[in-house]
Amino acid sequence: MPELPEVETIKSQLSHYLPFKIVHQSSTPQLKQNILHTALGLEGKTLIEIKRKGKMLDFIFDDGSHLLSHLGMTGTWLIGEEIKTSKHTHLTLKGKTYTLAYDDPRRFGHMYYYTAEEAALKLAELGMDLADPAFNLEYLTQAIKRYPERALKVTLLDQKLFAGSGNYIANEICARAGIRPTRKCKLVKKDEFPKILKAIKKVLEPAIASGGTTFQGGYRDSTGEKGLGVQHLVVFYQKICQMCKVTTVKKIILAGRGTYYCPKCQK
Repeated sequence: MPELPEVETIKSQLSHYLPFKIVHQSSTPQLKQNILHTALGLEGKTLIEIKRKGKMLDFIFDDGSHLLSHLGMTGTWLIGEEIKTSKHTHLTLKGKTYTLAYDDPRRFGHMYYYTAEEAALKLAELGMDLADPAFNLEYLTQAIKRYPERALKVTLLDQKLFAGSGNYIANEICARAGIRPTRKCKLVKKDEFPKILKAIKKVLEPAIASGGTTFQGGYRDSTGEKGLGVQHLVVFYQKICQMCKVTTVKKIILAGRGTYYCPKCQK
């Protein structure tokens, strides 16, 4: 967390405030100690565009420089005329009217201030974005077949293959496709690949439309509000499967992550 829908929500919300000229930059010592991996000098620059690949936000400035921001587990960007800052607000960028700030209680986020060429190389480390229009059945099939001995859910979590996926998304994709998350990739049948592709859209679209998904103590959007996507979950953190409405959801640990599935609906 945050995963693709949450990061997309923040990107969309912040984009309404562009262009954003930065008058003053301030930060906490923890920003450089835990989050920022390069030097950072943004005063006088204007943020003109924000893109996203996977879970990475790409802030593009008028001089061609880029600030890449991965939110980790608890990071978010807040913006407004008046924003509520705290000891967890590690970077503050003041404009003439609005303030843009990065808040991250657990400090698991990452930032890189790069040239355009450096940013392109960093983003190239990620696989195709799950919401990319070019993400098709051929790409999905080849990506899953790449590691035949892996469990399907583990492969779906691989950011070098499926940029933007995360634990709740991977669980929900397996559920919507009717496949157990523990199934080895080599055992996924030919007629199941289209089901997985369809499942990705079924999971992402309502989550994005709901402003992302917030679990207890988790994600906040750029206004500090929680996402409402939890209402669309069918197995993740559910006691009863929301597809069949009768079966108790089973929880196991797979590759160190909490994994949920319906014994009746998923084979």
